[in-house]
Amino acid sequence: MRKSANALIVLAVAGSLFAGCQTTTSTATGNQNIKVITADDVEWTHLNPKRGDLAPQAGTLWGDRNGTEPTGFLLKPPSNFESPPHIHNVSYRGVVISGVIHNDDPNAAEMWMPAGSFWTQPKGEVHITAAEGTPSLAYIEIEKGPYLVLPAEEHFDSGERPVNVDKSNIVWLNASDITWVDQPGAQIAYLWGDTDALNGTFIKLPAGFEGTINSHGSTFRAVVIKGLLEHEAAEDAELLPGSGFHAEGPSLHEVEAQSESILYIRTDGPYDILSDD
Repeated sequence: MRKSANALIVLAVAGSLFAGCQTTTSTATGNQNIKVITADDVEWTHLNPKRGDLAPQAGTLWGDRNGTEPTGFLLKPPSNFESPPHIHNVSYRGVVISGVIHNDDPNAAEMWMPAGSFWTQPKGEVHITAAEGTPSLAYIEIEKGPYLVLPAEEHFDSGERPVNVDKSNIVWLNASDITWVDQPGAQIAYLWGDTDALNGTFIKLPAGFEGTINSHGSTFRAVVIKGLLEHEAAEDAELLPGSGFHAEGPSLHEVEAQSESILYIRTDGPYDILSDD
């Protein structure tokens, strides 16, 4: 049975990560090799070719799930989907973008996670994945490929333990919670990792926000989970949920939130949110 992790986020936000993730008012110049992919431009293939249309579709945002490098991709299950019990050869993290998703032991009670929820799936552990809603969509992230779907009979214990974090258990930090956050409306939620290594966070930008996300790490990946965003590197393109942008090395991302927007951020260093106001 999985942990619902009600207290997990509360404990984690007190750690060192947020010493480097902050919102300030400033301006920034310069730009790097930023790549943007809109949800409409994602190329879809079968996640498990052996099951064909019975399996979810997968659309890569960055990396290569058939290769050996870290990868982020979208998962689009069929309507009212439920997988047979199975395992994966690699661990993954997931964020629900639309619909509701249940991911747990085959005999576990249903725990339907709505958009904005987060879960982890250890390699080797038998589980099922089910989805309701049209369309259902999730973001999946692995640290090393290839990503394979294997029979339940090949299960093994990796030592990792799974976690389901419902949207209602995400703890958001804002200016009233932290003295060094001075940008009203912007919020941050810690999900995993540490500022000294890879880490994952949510950031929430209020409708009308105009500014820059200034990443100081050697890699930066962002996925739109909710809302409507515009990015300077993709003129006239609307970044709807499922869209993403990323860069290697320190990078500046000038964005505008047309509606309240939530981004999932993966990076290996601190970042700032710089308002143009």
